[in-house]
Amino acid sequence: MKEFCCSPRSSSTDHSTSPSTSQFSSPSRFSFLSSRPSFSDSVMNRTLEMVGPMIMKWNPNTTTFAKVTSLFYENRREAKDFIKCVYNLQKAMQFHSTENSKSDKLVRAQSLMQIAVKRLQKEFYQILSMNRAHLDPESITTVSYRTSTRSSMSEFEDEDDNDDRIVVVTGESISEVLEDVSNVAMNDLRLIAECMISSGYAKECVKIYKVIRKSIIDEAIYRLGVEKLSSSQVHKMDWEVSDVKIKDWLHAVDVAVKILFNGERILCDHVFASNDSIRETCFTEISKDAAMILFSFPENVAKNSKKSLEKVFRLLDLYNSIAEHWPEIEAIFYSDDEFVIRSQVSTSLVKLGESIRTALTEFETVLQKDSSKTPVAGGGIHNLTIDVMNYITLLADFRNVLSEILAEAPPPPIKSSLPESYFGVADSEESPVPAISLRFAWLILILLCKLDSKAKHYKDVSLAYLFLANNLQYVVVKVRSSNLKYLLGENWISKHEERVKQFASNYERLGWNHVIESLQHDPSASMAPQQVKEIFKRFNSSFEQAHRKHSVCVVADNKLRDDLKESIARKIVPVYREFYNKYRPAIVRERHSAHVIRFSPEDVGHQLSDLFFGPIELENCLFFEFSPSR
Repeated sequence: MKEFCCSPRSSSTDHSTSPSTSQFSSPSRFSFLSSRPSFSDSVMNRTLEMVGPMIMKWNPNTTTFAKVTSLFYENRREAKDFIKCVYNLQKAMQFHSTENSKSDKLVRAQSLMQIAVKRLQKEFYQILSMNRAHLDPESITTVSYRTSTRSSMSEFEDEDDNDDRIVVVTGESISEVLEDVSNVAMNDLRLIAECMISSGYAKECVKIYKVIRKSIIDEAIYRLGVEKLSSSQVHKMDWEVSDVKIKDWLHAVDVAVKILFNGERILCDHVFASNDSIRETCFTEISKDAAMILFSFPENVAKNSKKSLEKVFRLLDLYNSIAEHWPEIEAIFYSDDEFVIRSQVSTSLVKLGESIRTALTEFETVLQKDSSKTPVAGGGIHNLTIDVMNYITLLADFRNVLSEILAEAPPPPIKSSLPESYFGVADSEESPVPAISLRFAWLILILLCKLDSKAKHYKDVSLAYLFLANNLQYVVVKVRSSNLKYLLGENWISKHEERVKQFASNYERLGWNHVIESLQHDPSASMAPQQVKEIFKRFNSSFEQAHRKHSVCVVADNKLRDDLKESIARKIVPVYREFYNKYRPAIVRERHSAHVIRFSPEDVGHQLSDLFFGPIELENCLFFEFSPSR
């Protein structure tokens, strides 16, 4: 070809030559031209000469060695050359087919290409199956690999000659070696996939990949304890069984999103980086079934589980888990093909939100219907107070998701029912109180109203005030020590702490003022011994009566108990000590003085210090007959 194309021109004297003797009309010259191969034939001949031996060497049907040996495992340098041969053969076939689509050489090239692709299919399958442990999603999510979108061939050409990357280097950790193995396998898969796709065999490559990888995803979901359940199966399930399955699901969704689907997305994106359409379709078909089984479970639970007050916490767990993983779910299942998966996740959230709002409404209804009238002995804490506050304290732990759930609900007709500035700040359009804060404040207000009505059943008004002080203190302490403090605010807490003090003050006044009043006298006037005796007797009687009546009282809160005792002692003991010290000397000289002066100031102080430890159990009191478990 070089001689033909570069032959020297004729001299100027040849112009005189007759046409019959010119080189263009010479039969011998035309014969020479027709016997010379075309440029495409030369390219094809040279390509077949170069790639033929390599491809035939690894033909699985020719030798036992080629049939049982992995090319990429046996000799990675030769594997590189094999991939290059396939690319060169592909280019030669494309070039040759434009000039002679029926050439014997093209037929030979097509035969070699089929053999090469069959080899690549075998290698692709072997790498996927033999490296299942190194290509599991957990390994994939931690492996370090190149994120460059350069073509695999350029990466191949840029690699060092040192191909045995899995050899353990001195000082290299096992985890680094394992990452290297995963990295090599991922890159080999990508090289083969890009070669097969470029050669027109994408369908065969994808089929192998989907079969193996889908089995891994499906098996992993099953091992995580997630199974496909129908609505009727969930509806017929006992709550104990449902609770176990919910716990399994809560663990499974965390592993599935962070490791399983994320790892498969990373691997799929890497292997099929050269073709967006194949990458998206392949990942969708691999993960869709498992994802739909996983993300449809919360919807089935929300729609079909039997309703009860304690189950709302499991629904909140489900909702919270999905909400936390939503950004990751969107990042993994982002394509149009995966819209059905995102839609299922959204549907589960909607159904869970509806069930949770229904449960809160049912809880409010149960609270409103409470009509117990039996007073609590000693003015202690009512079971209703304990149960309601325990319940809503647990609810407050989900304040973030409840804010979303309640914000989507129609505004409840409670805002106008709350007293003005109930939160300590005025509610306005510029600074509205959040819906979740309104809901919790409303529930507590219902409870406090119920407590007010129960206090009216005490015959002794002082005990009624002690009952109110005890129960409101329990509410305030629960609010301050839980996430309720963020929902109700410091102003709410301060306002109700003041109410506790008012109730305690009213209890002191009504329960102990007559003891203080028994010591009243004109300190400037002189008193006869008989008058002194009468005051001592009056004090003895009133103090004994008050102590006897209030010794059965109970104050559960340590601080409130100490505050009450100190306050009562400050009002009684100093006044009694002054009177005692002033008039005792005159009385003790008389007969039967011990019957008149029955208490020393220290005795009074000691007896007051023993108050408010009445026997009452505050544990295991379940008004609603449930024990929320978290």
